[in-house]
Amino acid sequence: MKQWIKSILSRARSKSQEDKSLGSNGYENNGQTEEKEVETGHMYIIVGLGNPGREYENTRHNVGFMTLDQLAKAGGIDILEKKHKALIGKGMIDGKKVVLAKPMTYMNLSGESVRELVDFYKIDETAELIIISDDVSLPPGQLRVRKKGSAGGHNGLKNIIQHLGHDQFIRLRMGVGEKPAAYDMKDYVLGHFTGDDKKLIDEAAKRGAECIRMIMEQGPDAAMNSFNASVKAPEAK
Repeated sequence: MKQWIKSILSRARSKSQEDKSLGSNGYENNGQTEEKEVETGHMYIIVGLGNPGREYENTRHNVGFMTLDQLAKAGGIDILEKKHKALIGKGMIDGKKVVLAKPMTYMNLSGESVRELVDFYKIDETAELIIISDDVSLPPGQLRVRKKGSAGGHNGLKNIIQHLGHDQFIRLRMGVGEKPAAYDMKDYVLGHFTGDDKKLIDEAAKRGAECIRMIMEQGPDAAMNSFNASVKAPEAK
């Protein structure tokens, strides 16, 4: 009987040791605890606004996506993971932990994705959330950094403000030019860049990425002083 009891206890100890070497899903984790999906700590969530789909590529409304692509290139980050109603990419830029996100909700529902991102990563959205959007009130290529403010008629920003419950977040507004009088606003912002405007926007996307890096490194005030100046149109050749 004693030998039988010892055998039972021995098997129980073996099973306990085995369980410690496995995660709850039964895969070996080499003694490490399971990685929790929730990530916390100091980081920046940088959201470029736009519409998903090839038909919207290089349109005025997608300048946020274009600028985010330039930032991703600088950090060697791929924006491919599908999470939080967005395509996201995670990595480090200039020593700062970042999450780059392109909401896949279409522009007018961008706040749904931003709300999920903020809740999941538990950041301070007044200091660690940066939104990149197009702006028809600014000349093509003009950048404007703001730390707070209204949506200014932009439906994507309006939806973000609704879902966050405040407008106290950093935003980088990218000028795409004023709508001509004869144009419908929807047709204009969903239109493609052409000619000199395309050159200005391509350059602005690169400067926008530099601006975001300055915001993270030196703060929004420094970026406002450096990037909120007017932009001249390219000279005719």
